[in-house]
Amino acid sequence: MQAIIQTRYGASDVLQLASRPRPLPADNEIRVRIVASSVTAADSMMRQGIPRYGRLFLGLFKPRHPVSGTGFSGVVESTGSAVSRFKVGEAVMGESILGAGTHCEYVCVAQDEALAHKPDAISHSQAACVCDGAVTSFNFLHRLGNVQPGQRVLINGAAGSLGSAAVQLAKQAGATVTGVCSTNNLEFVQSLGADAVIDYSVSDPLKTGERFDLIFDTVGKFDVSPALSALNDNGRFLSPVLSLSLLARVLFSRLIGNRRVLFSATGLLPATERLTMLNTLLPLLAQGQMHIHIAREYALSDIALAHDYVDTGHKRGNIVVNP
Repeated sequence: MQAIIQTRYGASDVLQLASRPRPLPADNEIRVRIVASSVTAADSMMRQGIPRYGRLFLGLFKPRHPVSGTGFSGVVESTGSAVSRFKVGEAVMGESILGAGTHCEYVCVAQDEALAHKPDAISHSQAACVCDGAVTSFNFLHRLGNVQPGQRVLINGAAGSLGSAAVQLAKQAGATVTGVCSTNNLEFVQSLGADAVIDYSVSDPLKTGERFDLIFDTVGKFDVSPALSALNDNGRFLSPVLSLSLLARVLFSRLIGNRRVLFSATGLLPATERLTMLNTLLPLLAQGQMHIHIAREYALSDIALAHDYVDTGHKRGNIVVNP
């Protein structure tokens, strides 16, 4: 099979197309013929091996698992002898974390991973992106932030994969949502349902005088101190991008004051928890109450171009590669 191989950390040119043996499923695994897989900011960070302490999980000097990618959607081609949840020919979606990569033609995944049947109402390209963007945003807004009706929520990076999902989820929860994005994405974020949109090139969203109950910095660009100042009492600042300084603020905020700084590595949560969140989102996707926007699709051989686009920091929605 064709697969994207990475044998060292670095720029997008470390990603190389190569031939690999087609994997064989273990007793509790299914083999999926991949139709689409996502390319995310997290994929870019893993490609670069940043932050460096992340290499404790990825591999100290080079990637422990050479095939890149986590999110995918495809069709079950074969099953192990102990598999009962899925059958050959069924369309499935999910992710493979810290194991077999998904930027390839076939992947083997344990049936008890965060893996579900794909709703007919969404495409494989959309399904491939759900676990990174929508599941992560659900984890932050609902499980960490406990978003409630009537709350005021600020979402930084509102046009990206996490941000575009977060705007929709916060609105569905009954919150008043302000999105922060670039000039080119203002109309897009408004179309997602944001009540207000701030162009960060024009004004500082943390210095408008408005106070928020939740601030979700999906891209890890806000300084924590001014963000905390823009929170109401008992407010929460949420970030999926961990740094040593953020970790210190997470710990410090537990000791002093009522405002909290919260972080979660969604992909490292137990598969049962990630699957529960995925199953909560599937009816919204199936009924058209939530939309997964696909900005660009690339051939597997052009994955370096996909990473380069992600690295611009201005992508709209989600990026997909197709084997």
